[in-house]
Amino acid sequence: MTAKYPFYYKSTIILLGLVLIVYILGHLGAVLIPLSFAAMVAILLNPLCNWLQNKKVPHMTAIILSILVAVFVFGGIGYFFFSQMSSFTSELPLLKQRLADLFGRLQTELDARFGIDIEKQNQWFDEAQDKLKPIAGSAIGGIAGSLYMLLLLPVYCFLILYYKTLLLNFMYEVFAKDKTKEVAIVLTQTKMAIQSYMFGLLLEGLIVAILNTSALLLLNVHYAILIGVMGAILNVLPYIGGLIAIAIPVLIATITKDGFQTQIWIILLYLLIQFIDNHFLIPYIVSSKVKINALISIVIVLMGGALWGISGMFLSIPFIGLLKIVFDRIPELKPWGKLLGDEIPTKHLGQTRRAAIGAKIPEE
Repeated sequence: MTAKYPFYYKSTIILLGLVLIVYILGHLGAVLIPLSFAAMVAILLNPLCNWLQNKKVPHMTAIILSILVAVFVFGGIGYFFFSQMSSFTSELPLLKQRLADLFGRLQTELDARFGIDIEKQNQWFDEAQDKLKPIAGSAIGGIAGSLYMLLLLPVYCFLILYYKTLLLNFMYEVFAKDKTKEVAIVLTQTKMAIQSYMFGLLLEGLIVAILNTSALLLLNVHYAILIGVMGAILNVLPYIGGLIAIAIPVLIATITKDGFQTQIWIILLYLLIQFIDNHFLIPYIVSSKVKINALISIVIVLMGGALWGISGMFLSIPFIGLLKIVFDRIPELKPWGKLLGDEIPTKHLGQTRRAAIGAKIPEE
């Protein structure tokens, strides 16, 4: 006979378990973040690896060739990005001088119109710089962490693909034989969801990069390709990324052009692109692959950012999609799977149950 515990007892145990999980995830982020990305890339490369093996390519050779394809593709994207960045940095001194002139004119205007003397403004600026130093330090640390992850990523990816059969056997053996069908369904759905999500995200990013770049080229904004690609990458971060993606070309246009007409057009065109992205690209290309409702998506992305930074924001959606697949297959956890999903029922259970017993239903 199963013991029934009161709600406060069960909720306390659940909360303690969640705190322990978050504590472990936070302290093992340096290990788990590259391992998580490697698992996603390995799942993405698995069809190519299987195709090569079906063509009689040896197992290890197929894995190495698959990883080399991934390195070539992502390395090409990185080379393109940094080549554009090098042309930007070569003109950085001129841009800094123009920015300093613009800042000086702004200080003079504030002094003339609002009576805020330049010395006071400089004091505020120095205080702001002191507050931004820790953020800059964490950003540099994040870049160093990204380089560390890039070195570990192909190693982890190779080992996951090499030991794929061992890992799958483990997943089957930890469950009873009568659960084999359910385990197979969960593993298949997980693989398909992550593959579809990754392909969808790459396609959405490519379309947004083309739209951003086209808009900036149309307005003759400097470094249009670089800024357009950066905007597509930042677009992964909900809300905050979109604001930064708009702020960068506006700042560049303010430094390099006279007047404010170009800046206004940048804001209008970027808002149009984000409208297209949020209402057409994401729902039909990305979110349709991982069926998580908007409320949970926003909350889980912010929680992932608080836990693992930008990497956590990116990993949060596939992670919650994986949880939904598991929840949907376990009867006791199906309500949680429905909570995460994007299907909105026409009536809630309170109305249905009260109508069945003839109780009066208040407006809600």
